[in-house]
Amino acid sequence: MSYPTTAPTFLKGHGTQNDFVVLLDPEGVHGLTERQARGLCDRRQGLGADGVLRAVPAESGGWFMDYRNSDGSTAEMCGNGARVFAVALRDAGLVVGDELAVQTRGGERFARIVGDEVTVDMGEATTSPRPVRVTVGREEWAATPVWVPNPHAVTFVGDLSEAGPLTSAPGVLPDEAFPDGVNVEFVVGRSADRIAMRVHERGVGETRSCGTGAVAAAWAWRRRSGEQGSETPATIRVDVPGGTVWVTEHADGRLDLRGPAVIVARGTIDEHWWKEHR
Repeated sequence: MSYPTTAPTFLKGHGTQNDFVVLLDPEGVHGLTERQARGLCDRRQGLGADGVLRAVPAESGGWFMDYRNSDGSTAEMCGNGARVFAVALRDAGLVVGDELAVQTRGGERFARIVGDEVTVDMGEATTSPRPVRVTVGREEWAATPVWVPNPHAVTFVGDLSEAGPLTSAPGVLPDEAFPDGVNVEFVVGRSADRIAMRVHERGVGETRSCGTGAVAAAWAWRRRSGEQGSETPATIRVDVPGGTVWVTEHADGRLDLRGPAVIVARGTIDEHWWKEHR
């Protein structure tokens, strides 16, 4: 494949301090290698981010969010990333209006921008009856497996400090429960409609926020407290280290994620660096 001589332009933004580099590739010509994604996310030698969102035209129309974790690996979906992606495309003039469809590896998602917040349709959550356990050091807890569609192991604890420093990935048993890796959420209930959460994301480490993780945690919390099955939408506030998001579950099982999205910078990748990291 031949590549253009110029490097892509970018925007840098975050959703509740879960930060991303958005690469604008409206012609679909730049590509993105694992090495380039790792380099861009490096907080000392790159732009610094939890992930890269490459904006490329989708085959079915609209825009495809080519999401890469900071280690260069791909993921099915990113809730915070989708919010930043929507605002970045609008601010760059690639979409008109405040509503757009975002194509992801986990399916099509719809985003709606209202003021400083973005609401993303996250689809439905699925689970498994198979018992799952999470370990940190000598501590062990039962966990709820949830896919939205990223895989999550949601663990309820008495205090968020029980998760420890999270400098390495928690253990998840059995090994075959999540063959492609898993995000692990440690959750504390504050009230019937409010929880707090920390998360260790696969391919990244502990992050200040995780959109799909917040959705998984809220979904699991409602079932833990026996609140599911309402005929009217129910909203859970999810406090994360980087701020607050809100998850709404509709009567038909659809889940919405609402929260802020902030663009902080824009520019062009250095051509020599881009080629060197290809």
